[in-house]
Amino acid sequence: MTRTEERVRSRKWLALALIALAQFMVIMDTSIIGVALPQMGEDLGFTQQNLTWVFNAYVVVFGGLLLLGGRLSDLFGARRMFGLGWLILLVGSVLAGVAANVPVELAGRAVQGAGAALIAPSALTLLMMLFGATPRELTRALAVYGAAAPAGGTAGVFLGGLLTEYASWPWVFFVNIPVAVLALMAAPALLPGGRGAATGGVDLLGALTVTVGIGAAVFGIVRAPEAGWTSAGTWGSLLVAAVALAGFLALQASRRDPLVRLAIFRTPNLGAANIAQFLLGAAWIPMWFFLNLYLQQVLGLSAFPSGAALIPMTALIMIGMIVLAPRLIGRFGPNPLVVVGLLLLAAGLGWLSLVRPDGNFWVDVLPASLLSALGMALAFIPSLGTAISSARPEEGGLASGIVNTSYQLGSALGLAVATAAAAGAGAARVGDLVALTDGFSAAFVTAALIAVAGAVLAALTLRPVRTEAEPVSVR
Repeated sequence: MTRTEERVRSRKWLALALIALAQFMVIMDTSIIGVALPQMGEDLGFTQQNLTWVFNAYVVVFGGLLLLGGRLSDLFGARRMFGLGWLILLVGSVLAGVAANVPVELAGRAVQGAGAALIAPSALTLLMMLFGATPRELTRALAVYGAAAPAGGTAGVFLGGLLTEYASWPWVFFVNIPVAVLALMAAPALLPGGRGAATGGVDLLGALTVTVGIGAAVFGIVRAPEAGWTSAGTWGSLLVAAVALAGFLALQASRRDPLVRLAIFRTPNLGAANIAQFLLGAAWIPMWFFLNLYLQQVLGLSAFPSGAALIPMTALIMIGMIVLAPRLIGRFGPNPLVVVGLLLLAAGLGWLSLVRPDGNFWVDVLPASLLSALGMALAFIPSLGTAISSARPEEGGLASGIVNTSYQLGSALGLAVATAAAAGAGAARVGDLVALTDGFSAAFVTAALIAVAGAVLAALTLRPVRTEAEPVSVR
């Protein structure tokens, strides 16, 4: 390999580090606020019910704008949208950090979500541009990208606690500023530029209807456990979502330059892989959420020890994604791994459902959480890779937006359903360890059933794809 080739290769992997950093930060921004919420609520005047919207404001806007972010990436260039996303995230972080009242705080979180909705699909598009030509390198790159998510989630728990305890809650937002500045400085030097490969204009009406539809759906879903599934607010939100999404589909079928070319869903494996991602998020996020609650509310661990309890699981996910999954994909292909991974996740969740009120970490949590982590590591990379590599090159941003939307919607819906199951089984009775444990067990069972459904659907719908026979070595 010549010196020039070595420089090009080194630049590619530095670019991947920047892309993985983006994924790390987008996920960290959902978890870093957890420990800070009580202090934030006291300082800004949040009620206990409204405090959850510090989290939801980010998720609703993020989920609602992902498709638009993907389309803009295809039209105007992934690097431009990547940089614009970081700039918007920076502005939102400053706004959330200096907020002196509830409306400004929620506005800042919404702006952060809008920035993340541009960063996430453009980052995946850039990854495909850099590594998509070589299946081995693409699998490796996806492994690094995928491992950044659990790392960001766990880091957020620790960093949020440190910043809240030793500085103050605004720093959980201000920490984004130097990272955003670094990303804005590094992107022009490391990432491929140019306009997007897609042609046509921006379907603003389509963007508006799908954003309203997805936003209303996520709003209704995340609010349902608090307001009730039969409440007027929940049904009203879901009705708005249904009408808006029906209108969106009608617009896309009739437009010359639609936001989403509906025929993309007839692409072999794209729809099936997105269903797998949807159900993977719907099973995994409830497991993570209720495992945290079990550690703190039943086992009595504080924020830092409960965060430390997640490190073995996070480490196994990262090792599984970076080392194990690429090798197995090279040998067996992606489809079997999606099915096996979802089944292992279901088995781990079933094991977690056996948690006890007088349990302990080493018996009740560690073995089952490691089995769940192994399942997640095996299923995530092949389903993600299949989803984004199935689309045309000029629709890479759109495919990235779709798969991100699938995972986010699955996460919101799965968490809402698991929360309803937990509440029905007794988790609403805080302080009653037996009732709490029964509720958490019901949530784990619900998530396990979702994972089994994902495995069955993946086995029935994913078509065989050609892969390289040799195992992949990760250096």
